[in-house]
Amino acid sequence: MPSISVVVPVRNEARSIETTLRSLLTQDFPPQEIEVIVADGVSTDDTVPIVRRLQREFANLKLVFNPGQLASAGRNTAIRHATKDVIVVVDGHCHIPARDYLKNVAAAFATTGADCLGRPQPLDITHATAFQQAVSLARSSRLGHNPDSDIYSNDAKFVAPQSTAVAYTRKVFHTIGLFDQAFDACEDVEFNERVHAAGFRCFFTPQVKIVYEPRRNFWALFYQLSRYGRGRAKLAFKHPRSLTLPALVPPLWALWVLAGGSLGWLWPTVGGLWLATLALYGGVLLVAAVILGWRRPLAVAGRIPGVFVAIHFGFAWGFWAEVWKQGRMRLLPRAAGIAKLAP
Repeated sequence: MPSISVVVPVRNEARSIETTLRSLLTQDFPPQEIEVIVADGVSTDDTVPIVRRLQREFANLKLVFNPGQLASAGRNTAIRHATKDVIVVVDGHCHIPARDYLKNVAAAFATTGADCLGRPQPLDITHATAFQQAVSLARSSRLGHNPDSDIYSNDAKFVAPQSTAVAYTRKVFHTIGLFDQAFDACEDVEFNERVHAAGFRCFFTPQVKIVYEPRRNFWALFYQLSRYGRGRAKLAFKHPRSLTLPALVPPLWALWVLAGGSLGWLWPTVGGLWLATLALYGGVLLVAAVILGWRRPLAVAGRIPGVFVAIHFGFAWGFWAEVWKQGRMRLLPRAAGIAKLAP
């Protein structure tokens, strides 16, 4: 059974960090075979005092500082301090559902011979608000996440690592390096693209499931998905083959909503088509709310359409913002060079 380093990149996680760390540090696994490394990204709340207090209770809890603040830099900082056989990434607002989580991680590596592990990451926390329940239902549906992803699957199998890998043998890092710190989001997907390209095998198992906490309101969800959209666009520029049709659907739909509405003032036919597609979109969201919210409280079902709007348009906003940024970064130097050559 391999020993385990748990990497926990955090910034301002005072509300949840103690629960997460206690669930990791009290696992049914030999304490000397576990280390939990918190990489703090210059928190301005009580995250650091909470971790320091827990250090007095748990000798295998480490605290390192991440001046880069981003999760990608935090992961790298913690990994550089890791000393165990395998490295598992856990965010500071995760819920560990069982005391045998790390035992299951070690067993999966030992029995499958895999180089990395993938896990389900549902959003079905206990004591969730009506909005959080709606987010959990929407995100686990085909309308709410990329269908190429396995993060809501429950089947143990070998899979492509891109969307699910979260635990790795040290050989993986020795071979392909660390996370790309240019990424503010989707750094895990970018890293896993390189894992896949290097030919490492990923085993997906529901035995190592972790529950994430959904965002608590529309704008927090919109912002979260906009970061995902930015990360996906940046990923496409670095790894063009990673761009799939499902990832393009929300940005193209949002572009049509804006462009079609504008063109509809000039061409009535386009305007009619635009109104028809908007009506169809609204109808699909209402049907989804009925299906997903069946036998749920009305407060939950009634929020599902708005949650989908935040998911789709938040992702699209971030995607196009990053496309614009990347385009400027690439075109402006070329334009400057042409200007210098001009007589």
